[in-house]
Amino acid sequence: MGDAPLRQRPDHAVEEPGSDHAVPTKLKALILSLAFEGLGVGYLIVFVAAYLPENGLGPNSVGLLLGLFGLVTLAAALPIGLLSDRKGRKKIFLLGLFGFPFELLVFSLTSSLLFLVASVVCIALSEAANLTTWNAIMADQTASGNRDKTFSLAFTVNLASIGIGSSIPLAFPLLQQALGFDVGTIHRAFMALVALMAFTSPVAASILLRGYHEIPKTEGPKRRIGSVSKLLKFSGINSLVGLGSGFIIPLVPTWLLLKFQVSDSYSGPLLGVAGITIGLAAFASPRLTRRYGQVRTIAMVQGVGTIFMLGTGLAPTALLAASFYLGRAAFMNMASPLSDSYLMGIIEKEQRGFASALNSVMWNLPNSASTIVGGFILASGNYSIPFLLATLFYAASAGLFYTAFRSVEARN
Repeated sequence: MGDAPLRQRPDHAVEEPGSDHAVPTKLKALILSLAFEGLGVGYLIVFVAAYLPENGLGPNSVGLLLGLFGLVTLAAALPIGLLSDRKGRKKIFLLGLFGFPFELLVFSLTSSLLFLVASVVCIALSEAANLTTWNAIMADQTASGNRDKTFSLAFTVNLASIGIGSSIPLAFPLLQQALGFDVGTIHRAFMALVALMAFTSPVAASILLRGYHEIPKTEGPKRRIGSVSKLLKFSGINSLVGLGSGFIIPLVPTWLLLKFQVSDSYSGPLLGVAGITIGLAAFASPRLTRRYGQVRTIAMVQGVGTIFMLGTGLAPTALLAASFYLGRAAFMNMASPLSDSYLMGIIEKEQRGFASALNSVMWNLPNSASTIVGGFILASGNYSIPFLLATLFYAASAGLFYTAFRSVEARN
């Protein structure tokens, strides 16, 4: 497709880019424009999971906020996904992007748990709009030859921007010394700043999507049933990763604070480095799939990531735990863009919005529930149990995925 406007064709996916394996130019620009939103997401993660606990919010409340985010996201995802397939994805996608900066501003203005809960609910709605449309929008503009590369680029940019946002607190001790402000004032000032920067993403996306026109399609019942069967199997297995991850991954900064007394000045940059590491690792994904195939590559990297997960929970020092965590992040998340790309290729084009929504629901439902449980486990002082539970479910998911899909090839 090259420099041509983004456009969904009525009878087939865009095939032109697949011939040279290049990411379409306008789609690449759209991917890069979302980095400003990722910056806000990264800083928000540290703000909630590390700064708020340091300032009186208990791990139970942190778990509540994070778990509530997932629960609302999954409740909204299916209706939004179905609506996007029938009415179009562009408007829903842009509405979610435009809402996010306003929701970030709430965190810069108040510490009231009630207002934070309300903001988290709104952020979850924005996230649901994004999750159910973004993969479908990318898949509509790519073919089998360049889809893995496109999804890997999007994943890399997203994780790198989140990583930079998570690393912002690294500069706070120096700013405190230089300016004489307390850490709370600096945190909230930067939250307002990243919220303003996040407005860049929806403005740029609305310009880049001006040439994107969607044409609703219909399909036969037999194709629909076969596609949904694959989707349910894929999402069911993937939900095990969500379940395992929820016990500890959203709570890693809280875990580092409780077990090793590591503040957000260090845990935030760790998340940032992890995000950048994941992004760089994702560049290797398309090469691995060309050699081993999508299914085998996904199963392999998830298996290695599972080993690093176990090592993180058993590490006796903060430095060793951080090292294992970086390895876990790189390998487990190397599979993410490949999984998204693979899913878009095994289901019908007309169901991509619904597929993204259902897969999100199936991942976030157990993830949200286990995050709440993980917060209570950490509050009880059992710091290794969440990692052991995560390891168990990660291993089960990798094994089941390879068994179920080793003979299923992505075609759409």
